[in-house]
Amino acid sequence: MGCVYGKCCKRHHAKGKENGCLYGQSGVQGRPVFAERSLDSISVPSHNFCLEYSVLTQRGYYPDSPEKENQDCYCIRTRLCGNSNIHFFGVFDGHGQFGAQCSNFAKDRLVEILSNDSSLLKDPIKAYNDAFLRTNEELHNSDIDDAMSGTTAITALVIGNTLYVANVGDSRAVIALKKGNQIIAQDLSRDQTPFRQDEYERVKLCGARVLSVDQVEGLKDPTVQTWGDEETEGSDPPRLWVENGMYPGTAFTRSVGDSTAENIGVIAAPEVSVVQLTPDHLFFVIASDGVFEFLPSQAVVDLVSSNQDPRDACSEIVGESYKLWLTHESRTDDITIIIVHIKGLSNSNAGLTGQVSKGDAKPPSARMKNAASDLSDTTRSDLNPSERNSPSDQQPCRPIISVDQSAVTLSPSYSQPA
Repeated sequence: MGCVYGKCCKRHHAKGKENGCLYGQSGVQGRPVFAERSLDSISVPSHNFCLEYSVLTQRGYYPDSPEKENQDCYCIRTRLCGNSNIHFFGVFDGHGQFGAQCSNFAKDRLVEILSNDSSLLKDPIKAYNDAFLRTNEELHNSDIDDAMSGTTAITALVIGNTLYVANVGDSRAVIALKKGNQIIAQDLSRDQTPFRQDEYERVKLCGARVLSVDQVEGLKDPTVQTWGDEETEGSDPPRLWVENGMYPGTAFTRSVGDSTAENIGVIAAPEVSVVQLTPDHLFFVIASDGVFEFLPSQAVVDLVSSNQDPRDACSEIVGESYKLWLTHESRTDDITIIIVHIKGLSNSNAGLTGQVSKGDAKPPSARMKNAASDLSDTTRSDLNPSERNSPSDQQPCRPIISVDQSAVTLSPSYSQPA
């Protein structure tokens, strides 16, 4: 769900290739046309297991703009830093007039910045935060007009048997956990929208008006909160507006780019969750909100579980998402999904210390830190690079620390050094 004058063309509604775009055609109403599907695997030698993954991205169906390009893109980069134990997966969902340029810029720069960060193994959470903030700053300084365009980003970094998920925006990551005879979906990210009370309060303190389209157009009382629960009453969601204007209308509270929306609290600082993988973790999914707009996390996990081949799961989920969009709308969103199966991780190797293989180009520290033990030392992030030297750590535009469910540790973001 993007900005009201960009990606969302409906008034009330609002995602073996290493680093590319397997774009599907827009198809006809009700029938997506899939591109070639990929299936690849990569080993994690430090803990003697492998990751088998598939990706699919489908251009949306836009009857009013049949040639509209896919603004989603993805990045899969294995052996990050030349280390066979570090692998990166990301989905980037662009919005606005220049959304495709923004998402592709972020896709390329974020992983490159992470790759070149010498502190990645020592402090992955700080490296992640710095990479997002730097990517955002570089996008502002690029030739791309990001005043009213930008991208959300959901990314996963596997370091040995630890999974780090960094999220900016309203795309989502989910992991499947086996509990007895059940396979349970556990969210690894929390959608960053005004539906969240903490995010609502943060952007309000930064000067945003948070109103639905009906409210901002005077059809409903702006002093009475009219939107309900996101899952059941999200057809006219709360959006962010400047004090005396009907823009930018973003339905998210964090993104990369969107320089105009930065003035009212939209930030690029990610929330990072950390999971120590065990044999009970079967697979994880990262996908744009084109998937999760109408499919709940458990439904996505159920669909993956019912398909042995992740390629088939990608096709079924994209097809079901496409169908549900056209059940509720006259169009579909762009839809992108990466499914990563965790294979061969046993109790005996789950607790091994991560070691750098002899063939690695850059031998960083041989012992990986337990990220969960470091979370108490994390601090809030800056709203803008220009505010990095602020003397106070209590500014209202800084992200609020959140804690997720017991199986997942959700960290706040670091402050980038001045």
